[in-house]
Amino acid sequence: MAQNKKKITMPGRPKKRLFIGMLSLTTILMAVALYIIWYIGVPGLASIQPALPWILGAIVTAVVVVAFLGIFNMVLAVAGLPYVPFLQKQTYELINMLFPLAVRLGKVFGISRRRLEGSFIAVSNLLFNRMGIRVPADRLLVVTPHCLQLASCPHKITRDPENCKRCGGCDIGALVTLSHEMGFHFFVATGGTLARQIVYKTRPKAVLAIACERDLMSGIQDVYPLPAVGVLNIRPNGPCYNTHVDMAEVRAQLEKIIIPQEKAAKEESAPSQKEVADKGQEK
Repeated sequence: MAQNKKKITMPGRPKKRLFIGMLSLTTILMAVALYIIWYIGVPGLASIQPALPWILGAIVTAVVVVAFLGIFNMVLAVAGLPYVPFLQKQTYELINMLFPLAVRLGKVFGISRRRLEGSFIAVSNLLFNRMGIRVPADRLLVVTPHCLQLASCPHKITRDPENCKRCGGCDIGALVTLSHEMGFHFFVATGGTLARQIVYKTRPKAVLAIACERDLMSGIQDVYPLPAVGVLNIRPNGPCYNTHVDMAEVRAQLEKIIIPQEKAAKEESAPSQKEVADKGQEK
């Protein structure tokens, strides 16, 4: 079985500039369309109230400026330059609003929805890593789809991965072993609704999700502002059937997120500045 896994072709890394480029083009077209609508409506608006066209124009201009600032912020992050983290919320809202239009525009250029979603995940992961988010292992949630389990396996692992017998037939066993080794929460979900229930129940500080492009994109946006990083699954048999994951990539991402136990223990045992000041006053 191990030999078969070595033959699995790893997916290529999505290009971050693809998503940013299509989002930029969509925003430009949106700005042009809004200007045309505003220009046509000026006479009617002015007849109602002379100041109305200027008020509406100012609102439209502000929306377009914020959209371009969000895109520029992503460009700075991808280029490795200083960027503004607090604009991330506006960026995700912009993506939610414009992504369907970007998909339609992408079809004109022969760009599939899957490629755009993969590019978004790459950008989102980069922003996650640039923020330097690190959490204790017990505050990290790892969620995977049930299709990662071998379809012929008789053991039910949804909601309780500990039912896995770790036979090596799929990657679930390796993830269960890794969760024991590193100490994070690990769940297998049958869909987005169950995944959200798991997030609500465990209340993690960060999430690592394993799924296809579509589910990762919707999941990352659903849990925001909870920080989430996505790892694409591998689909040698097509979508949603006997999928795999690059365990080396999963471990690498986990090592970036999880605070080492020794460091976490020192932070917990180290006295706070207030405790130090109080002791000084007692002396």
